[in-house]
Amino acid sequence: MIDCEPDDWDRVMTVNVKSVYLGCKYVLPHMIRQGGGVIVNTASVAGMVGIVKRASYSASKGAVIALTRQVAMDFVEHGIRVNCVCPGTVDSPWVGRLLNQTDDPAAARASLVARQPMGRLGTPEEVAAAALYLASDDAAFITGTGLVIDGGLTAR
Repeated sequence: MIDCEPDDWDRVMTVNVKSVYLGCKYVLPHMIRQGGGVIVNTASVAGMVGIVKRASYSASKGAVIALTRQVAMDFVEHGIRVNCVCPGTVDSPWVGRLLNQTDDPAAARASLVARQPMGRLGTPEEVAAAALYLASDDAAFITGTGLVIDGGLTAR
């Protein structure tokens, strides 16, 4: 945290929180006019548990979870459902860039995999499937929640 510069903090908050706020702000009037809709935001398990040396990221994803709940409650009477997915460690380009910044990317990857109860990283397709579920009619009674997709990481 003490190594995080204010400009870096602001950038992470803009990318991760302000973007969600703006997306909701500008789509909600259209959804109200059409009589309903579904918003699925992207948060992270980092917003639910502390992640070492990721203060701005964890804070921003916690804010997305809180904003998701707040928007869900404010617009439920308009037939709008608002949820978020909360992925754990996903084998994505972003994770790849983080690993490549380490002294030993292969060892860093092995460490990430080792902390996963399921013994592997998640896939982008698994996160997409969870988001699709939340957007579907099968999730018609779900609003204001964060669907955790983390291979059991937060179950420990």
